[in-house]
Amino acid sequence: MTTSVFQRYGGSYYWLTPEVGGKVDKQRLTPFGRAMHHLGIEMIPAYSPEARGRSERMFRTHQDRLPKELAMHGMTTMDAATTYLKKTYLPAFNDEFKVSAAIEGSAFVPWLTGNIDDVLGEQYDRMVGKNNCVSFEGLTLQIPKDQYRCHYVKAKVRIHRSVDGQLALFPGPRKLSDYNAKGEIIVPLKQAQAA
Repeated sequence: MTTSVFQRYGGSYYWLTPEVGGKVDKQRLTPFGRAMHHLGIEMIPAYSPEARGRSERMFRTHQDRLPKELAMHGMTTMDAATTYLKKTYLPAFNDEFKVSAAIEGSAFVPWLTGNIDDVLGEQYDRMVGKNNCVSFEGLTLQIPKDQYRCHYVKAKVRIHRSVDGQLALFPGPRKLSDYNAKGEIIVPLKQAQAA
C-alpha cells in the first residue's frame, strides 16, 4: 500500500522546521513546497500568533463544530453528511465569510508548459547502482536499453511517483521509462506491438 506525501511528512507538508518553534527552512523544500516553487507560487510562512490563530480557529471550526452540527441534524451516513455539506453548510459558510474582490477579473493564469502531473507528483533523487538498476522503497527498477547510453551506472536520476502509484524515471529532462506500483516496467503500446 502506498502512503501519501502527507502521511510521510506528518503535519509538516508545507515547510520543514529544523527546530520546534523556529524559522522554516526555505532551502530544503517539502514535496508540496517544491511543486509550489515550480509553479511560481510564493509560500509565506506564518510566524505571528495572529496568523497562526486564524488558521487554528478555522481548523477548530471544521474539526470541532462541524461534527457536532452534523450530529445535531441527524447525519449518520457519509452520503447524508456529504449532501448536507454541499447543499447547506458550504453555501452558508461562504455567504458569511466571502469578501468581494477589489478588482474585477481572474487572478488565475494558464499552465502552459510541461506535464502538471509530473510537477504535482512526488519526486525523489537516486543514484543508479552497478547493476544498472535503481533501488526505491524496496523495489528494484530495471533501466531498459536506451539509444542514448549503454548504461546509467552511477548516474543521478529522479523518480516521479504519481497519485495512482505509478513511477517514472528521469535521468534529466527526458523520461527514460515508466513502471507500475510494483516496480514492473510498462512497455509503451507501439513497442509492444512491434515485438
